[in-house]
Amino acid sequence: MLEPDTHAKLARAVEACVETDRELLDALRREIAPLKASMRQIQPRRTTAVSLVATDGGNNQLRFDPFLIQLVRVVDSSNNEYCLEAVTPHTPLEVLEARHFRDGRGATPLGQMMEFLGVRRLQELSPMLRPSSPNRPVSPSWVGVYRELMEWATLFAILEKDFASDTLLVFDGLLRSKVFARDLFAKLLEGMKARIQEKQRSRRNLYLVGMAKHSKVLDRYRLAMRLEGVLDTPYPAYVEVPREIEEKAYVWSEYARGSEVALEGGEANKFVGGKMFLVKFGKSRYDPIWPVDIFEPQKDRAQEILGYLLADAQAGFPILHYPASLQKAHENAALVGFDLQVLQDQVFAAIQKSLGKESGALDIFRLQDADPARRRY
Repeated sequence: MLEPDTHAKLARAVEACVETDRELLDALRREIAPLKASMRQIQPRRTTAVSLVATDGGNNQLRFDPFLIQLVRVVDSSNNEYCLEAVTPHTPLEVLEARHFRDGRGATPLGQMMEFLGVRRLQELSPMLRPSSPNRPVSPSWVGVYRELMEWATLFAILEKDFASDTLLVFDGLLRSKVFARDLFAKLLEGMKARIQEKQRSRRNLYLVGMAKHSKVLDRYRLAMRLEGVLDTPYPAYVEVPREIEEKAYVWSEYARGSEVALEGGEANKFVGGKMFLVKFGKSRYDPIWPVDIFEPQKDRAQEILGYLLADAQAGFPILHYPASLQKAHENAALVGFDLQVLQDQVFAAIQKSLGKESGALDIFRLQDADPARRRY
């Protein structure tokens, strides 16, 4: 417990900090205030909404797993499974590569994407996927990179499917990435654009958006938006985020550099495939605001696309005003409850088989309390 004098001292220190940094908030308000004039109301439209998502590390944590096994699983909101792999941080890249090619051709969405991009090795696809070295400890973070590559590959494969009607594809996350090597992401975006245009020639419209739960832009300007009344409306609304505001929010400005910068003579866009909009799907002034990336070639159709997304968000449950298709995809992809218990039992069974005559030690280990210090709570 803090003493009353300490509380008073802390209060004075906090007030001094706020007073010193007040100009920062005023500057943010000046930057965001012009957006109020560009707010637009969203009119709901109807179309098919499909979403894809991969499990993240929090969805498949095992109670005991000395090998750090992780599942890479990608499904959509209709529970179609596109990828299911078990990997560990020590899995050789050569083993992973062999899973995605057959007879020299891409046999999986990732293999087909690599074939399209003209690479054969995972380390050529991403500089973050490097072979292990005796002089360098293995970092488990590369599994997250591998999972992201699988998501992009799945999205690329879905764009080639036949659709019975106009369809909105909702990607889990913003349409931008820094895990690809060189200009491969830009090449992938061009391929996605070509496939969408091919569907238009068949009189099928595909719309692509990426939706994130968090954004540096929203975190930076949230209070300023409330003070300036941006998206403070009694109806669903959206506002386009200028690139210069995005750049101020990101540490790496290239994460906010769109294709228009290259057209003006600037550095080529290698990481960004979407135009950011801040969107409120509810009718209350206090409903949540979400960052949404619209596929850059389709940004001029924002009113139409966000109208389709609004119809999906209005059916959102259990999270209100959040796309139902994305929530369904998360529900399908998450490994919890019975599925997680089965996976845990499979890990124990595999370890027992590996230990052979020494497997009895594992049974004793399972009965021991792994965290006796928690009793203090």
